[in-house]
Amino acid sequence: MGCCSGRCTLIFICTLQLVFGLERQIFDFLGYQWAPILANFLHFIIVILGLFGTIQYRPRYIIVYTVWAAVWVAWNVFIICFYLDVGGLSKDSEMLTFHISAHHSWWSEHGPGCVRREMPQAPIGVQPSENHSYITVMGCLLDYQYIEVMQSSTQILVALLGFVYACYVVSAITEEEDSFDFIGGFDPFPLYHVNEKPSHLLLKPMYLST
Repeated sequence: MGCCSGRCTLIFICTLQLVFGLERQIFDFLGYQWAPILANFLHFIIVILGLFGTIQYRPRYIIVYTVWAAVWVAWNVFIICFYLDVGGLSKDSEMLTFHISAHHSWWSEHGPGCVRREMPQAPIGVQPSENHSYITVMGCLLDYQYIEVMQSSTQILVALLGFVYACYVVSAITEEEDSFDFIGGFDPFPLYHVNEKPSHLLLKPMYLST
């Protein structure tokens, strides 16, 4: 397969996934989103494995990447449903933090145009002895859930492209291996060979004429 083939395209897609995954991992770390952090870490491992398989012509590694691409699409669909409150899910729950903390997406307080204000005064109904600080966010140009949805949608799009090209690369590599085996590339004895001459000469009786 040449440089402009599906193999090189798949290498580019895997590289793009690593870049997008790194960007997402950084903001998930800042928001203490432990479930996405673990999923992103596993995503890195599988994408690197698929990248290695593509470069080294290892179809088994590419097949593992293909299966993971389908799983990754399903995970990002779940993230979209989570932030859009679909199917009984709620973006205000602590599911993504494993109920360890009450943190939410980093974009909820640091989105484009957001102004974050901390209010140390306790509102009405809260005991003064409780030392709580309340944070209000105003002026956001785009709600944080839509930013998360756009990120997941981008991941889905790239993963679907990776899935398609991975299937194509696996089929192309398999066809090349089959054709190479058909012409005798893996046979212990070549199809065409030159018969060796006997190492000794046959002695024939010679009659001398007198």
